[in-house]
Amino acid sequence: MLAMSQEDKNLNKYRQFGEIPNYGEEAFIVIPNRVTPEELHLITSLISKSGTKHLLLVDKNSSILEELVARDNKQEILTFDFQEGSSEQLKSTLAPYISEKTAIVFVPNRYIVQKGANLHFPSEQIEIILGIGTSVVPLFIENLSETQLSIEDNKIVAHSYGEILDSKNLSIAAYQESLLKAGERAFSSHQIFENSLVFSILRGLKLKGNTTSIFDGNDGSETKFTKIFGASAAFSKIISQSTQKKRVGIVLPPGKGGLVANLAVLLSGKIPVNLNFTAGSEAIISSIEQAKLDHIITAQAFIDKYPEFPWPEKDNILLIEKLLPPLKPKIILWLIALKVLSPKKIASLLGVAKKGGTEEAVLLFTSGSSGNPKGVVLSHRNILANVSQFGSRLDLDDTDKVLGCLPLFHSFGSTVTLWYPMLEGIDLVTYPSPLEPPKLADLIDKYKVTLLLATPTFLRGYMRRVEPEKLKSIKYVVTGAEKLPKRLAQAFEEKFQKKVMEGYGLTETSPVSNVNIPNLNKTKNEELISSERFGSVGQFLPGVAVKITDTDDESQIPIDNSGMIWLKGANIFKEYLDLPDQTNDVIHDNWFRTGDIGKVDKDGFLYIEGRLSRFSKIAGEMVPHETVESHINKALGYDSEAEKKIAVIGIPDEAKGESLVLLSSVDMSDESVNDLRQNLLSSGIAALWIPKKIIKVDSIPSLASGKLDIKKCEHLARS
Repeated sequence: MLAMSQEDKNLNKYRQFGEIPNYGEEAFIVIPNRVTPEELHLITSLISKSGTKHLLLVDKNSSILEELVARDNKQEILTFDFQEGSSEQLKSTLAPYISEKTAIVFVPNRYIVQKGANLHFPSEQIEIILGIGTSVVPLFIENLSETQLSIEDNKIVAHSYGEILDSKNLSIAAYQESLLKAGERAFSSHQIFENSLVFSILRGLKLKGNTTSIFDGNDGSETKFTKIFGASAAFSKIISQSTQKKRVGIVLPPGKGGLVANLAVLLSGKIPVNLNFTAGSEAIISSIEQAKLDHIITAQAFIDKYPEFPWPEKDNILLIEKLLPPLKPKIILWLIALKVLSPKKIASLLGVAKKGGTEEAVLLFTSGSSGNPKGVVLSHRNILANVSQFGSRLDLDDTDKVLGCLPLFHSFGSTVTLWYPMLEGIDLVTYPSPLEPPKLADLIDKYKVTLLLATPTFLRGYMRRVEPEKLKSIKYVVTGAEKLPKRLAQAFEEKFQKKVMEGYGLTETSPVSNVNIPNLNKTKNEELISSERFGSVGQFLPGVAVKITDTDDESQIPIDNSGMIWLKGANIFKEYLDLPDQTNDVIHDNWFRTGDIGKVDKDGFLYIEGRLSRFSKIAGEMVPHETVESHINKALGYDSEAEKKIAVIGIPDEAKGESLVLLSSVDMSDESVNDLRQNLLSSGIAALWIPKKIIKVDSIPSLASGKLDIKKCEHLARS
């Protein structure tokens, strides 16, 4: 057998996506998001096969330059100073090559970049190249070793060519949009996303289950993930025998019980449905009926605590604390099986599928803040992709610990603090509620937790009731669900010496699509590519593409313009349960309409300006409720970061389409109303934006997460 050449070995590790340009027909400048000398060889080899002359355009300050010369002294290289030079100077330098229809490949310098970044050099350099006026080819290079799950061992490098930008479309926004689409195409092709969630968890437990644990803050116990598996595997047989339905309800908080119950349902070949026990009975009954549940796993303590919950008949309740103890002999057998058998064999013994792909894996329900709860069907592919996406950005290892206190019916609580630790082998510290900061801080301090997930509402509890030294071990503080107020972020950092990183996601995105990550440390001579920007919700995770459309006619506009945000990726949900019309309303050609208004800056940071449901179209103008609320809070001297005292709601208006109503929990006299109006006009607020009607309410309705309960607010405004 002939030995494989080094070039053949490199090609064997290489995957190509997208259409390669017709080199030779015109001059192109290929701008990759990152590149190594080895990857350059693959790019230039494709150009050479077309018979086209090529040139490497290298940053004069690049540390790669010497390496390139050493590898191939016949390679034609042109250097340019991108720190001092201009587009006009570069155009003049490249003019002879462009006239000869040369294929030019840009080679950026190496910079300090956080793992999982989409762009590995300053966007200002792209702007200089775009200013030349020559067609540009965005090229997304993905090294799968950086974006894979820990159960994979990929050495593959993907080259994904984006849509070519011609002379009429040479903007940084167009480059970013094309690059992210190319990145999504490559990322979504990961073969592991075709596996089932439960089989992937079995692989993760086999690999790291004996060295990782769940520390249950409710009873102080430590349990290895292997023992969690043993209990879940034994319990799964009871679940299989108890119900023929495809889904099983779960009403449990974060902890050993919640972990065992969810894994057991998966191991029984069924779909876990964690129900929101804090919602009203009408919403809960709706969720149970939509999911067609006839059995619920819970604990007697929960039944006692929530007597108003619409519990099923006694025979249809599986009490985990009563059913597990008699299973001890079977638990031991499954522990032995995990130790000696392969994940494939264990999956066969349990009768669970190894493949999952786009089939339903988990069912979550939306909060119902703007309507009835909708069942969000998340596929195996969705969850595996999202764990890979945010896992590659956070880059935690076996020394890290995640605090799991968010409810398991919450999308972040489900994916990040339930499936992620078992898949990736990360220690998990749990507590039943996010509403007890002193207790949570004690657990953080005791177990040296490194990742804290919270909403801004929950962070205020830490500000009031926790001493700084308790959070010393924390590496990342990540918030979502509601906008992070600047004053809160500054106060938290000042007190705890920890930056608060805002992220973004929806139940429909499994849930994370964007997150800020603290910048890496750098030396004086090193240049850093920023991974955090206050006011934004961060850069896009690997494999997430974005487009922006006009809110009036849904025509596509540049992504640096404000408009409706659409996302595409392997993490985008499959469908709303049994709601095809509502699904088709938000998913078009695999693009998901988020319902949020925002834009992307030149460095790829996304800025959310509000929910479309929190805008009113008045006399043809889009009026943002949150902006109006901010001005009213300021005019009245309210602390908008504390308890909500006002809310702006839009109601139908025959003359202008909509009009604004102000809900206020504080009595306002006629004089104070007139003063408010004058203050708003004096501060530059258009008369159109000022609420014409004020309604006194007992309190401003909010969800447990701190988000405004829009449905209840609208009911008050119209009643």
